[in-house]
Amino acid sequence: RYVNGHAKKHYEDAQIPMTNHKKTEKQEKVQHTVCMDCSSYSTYCYRCDDFVVNDTKLGLVQKVREHLQNLENSAFTSDRHRKRKLLENSSLNSKLLKVNGSTTALCATGLRNLGNTCFMNAILQSLSNIQQFCCYFKELPAVELRNGKTAGRRTYHTRSQGDNNVSLVEEFRKTLCALWQGSQTAFSPESLFYVVWKIMPNFRGYQQQDAHEFMRYLLDHLHLELQGGFNGVSRSVILQENSSLSASNKCCINGASTVVTAIFGGILQNEVNCLICGTESRKFDPFLDLSLDIPSQFRNKRTKNQESGPMCTLRDCLRSFTDLEELDETELYMCHKCKKKQKSTKKFWIQKLPKVLCLHLKRFHWTAYLRNKVDTYVEFPLRGLDMKCYLLEPENSGPESCLYDLAAVVVHHGSGVGSGHYTAYAAHEGRWFHFNDSTVTLTDEETVVKAKAYILFYVERQAKSGADKL
Repeated sequence: RYVNGHAKKHYEDAQIPMTNHKKTEKQEKVQHTVCMDCSSYSTYCYRCDDFVVNDTKLGLVQKVREHLQNLENSAFTSDRHRKRKLLENSSLNSKLLKVNGSTTALCATGLRNLGNTCFMNAILQSLSNIQQFCCYFKELPAVELRNGKTAGRRTYHTRSQGDNNVSLVEEFRKTLCALWQGSQTAFSPESLFYVVWKIMPNFRGYQQQDAHEFMRYLLDHLHLELQGGFNGVSRSVILQENSSLSASNKCCINGASTVVTAIFGGILQNEVNCLICGTESRKFDPFLDLSLDIPSQFRNKRTKNQESGPMCTLRDCLRSFTDLEELDETELYMCHKCKKKQKSTKKFWIQKLPKVLCLHLKRFHWTAYLRNKVDTYVEFPLRGLDMKCYLLEPENSGPESCLYDLAAVVVHHGSGVGSGHYTAYAAHEGRWFHFNDSTVTLTDEETVVKAKAYILFYVERQAKSGADKL
C-alpha cells in the first residue's frame, strides 16, 4: 500500500473508463477499490478516502484478515521474514559512505511516502535535526494506551476508534527514535499519519498538502497535548524539571509553557500609529515562526544567476517584514481617540527571540482564482544570521546572543501548493544530509545554499566563534 503509492496506482488505473467497448450496466455502477494493510489489517477505500468500518454480508473482510493471520504463523511467513532480513542486511551494507578516507555507516533513516506525504516527511526530518527539541521527545517515557484485555493485542485502524485512544506525542516520539538508529533503510510513519488523521481532519486523504501549514498544526497539537498529558500526569512537569528549557522562558501560547514554546516561542511587538491624531497602540503577540513576504521587486527573478537587478536576500525579506508600513484602505485602524477607523502605519519589532528561529518564506499567493508560486531564489546564510537590528531593545542583548546558525531547510519543488514535491536538507553532527522520502544522501554546503528555501530553521548559537554575518 505504502511503497511508491502502489495500491493508490491500482485505484487510479481502475478509474480509467473502458474505450471502444459498450459499457454494461454492471460497469456503470460505482466501483470501490479497497486495499488491506498486511501488518495492521486496516482496510482502506480510496474512493471514499476513509478506513472501512463495515463488512460484506458474507464477512469477506474478516475472512481475509483471518487468512493473513494464519499466513503470519506459517512457515511461508517465517521464510519471507528470513529473506527480508537478508535484503535489509544487504541494503545496510550499501548505506556506507567515505568520510575523510575512512568508511562509516550512514546512520540516517528515510521516511516512506504513504501517498503524497512528502510534506510531512520533510517537516519530520527537519524537526529530528533540531537537537534540543528532538532529545526532549526521545527521553519521554513511553505511554501505554491499551490495557486489560486489549494489552498486547494488535489492533487495526477504524474510524470508530475514539480520539482518546491516540497520542500524537507518543507517535511523534517513536518516529524520532527510529530516524537516527540506522537499523533500517526507511521507516514507515503509518501510525503517526493515522493519529494526524484522527486529530487534524485537514490532512485526511492522500492529496499534497502545504508543509508549513502541517508544521503549524503539528506544533500546536503537540503543545496542547503536552499541557494535558495522559493518565492524569501532565508532561509539562518534565519540562519544568529541565532547567535548560524552562529558564528565562516567558513565551506562553494557549496556557502553560511546553517544550514547543520553550524552543520555538518568541514575542513580537506590534506597533500601530494613527496618521490623523498620532495615537500609538502597542500589543505583544507570541509566535512560533515568522512568515516573510518576498518583496515584489524580486518576484520575477527565477534563477540564482539571473543578471537583471540585485539578488533577493533573507535580509530583504526580514526588512520587508519589520519596516514601517502604511495600512491600505481595507485595513483601517479603529483609533480609540478619534473614535473611528483611520489611516495608520504598522511596524513589527521582535521583543524576544526564540531558541530556534523558524522563518517561512511566503512562496504561495492568491491571484484572482489561482494560488501561484513565487519561484525567486532567496540567498540565505548557513552561519551567523544576525537578528540584533530587528530587536526592540538591542542594547540589552549580548554580543553573540542574536546570532543563529542554519539547522534545516525545507524545499518545495514544482509550481503549485497542491502539487510538486517536498524535500529537506539538514545538518547532523557537522554533516549535511538531503532527505527525499525514503532516500537519504550525504550532501555539501554548496548544494544547500543553492536551494530555493521554503522554510528555514535557525538555531541560536551557543559557543563563541567567529562567523560571517548576514
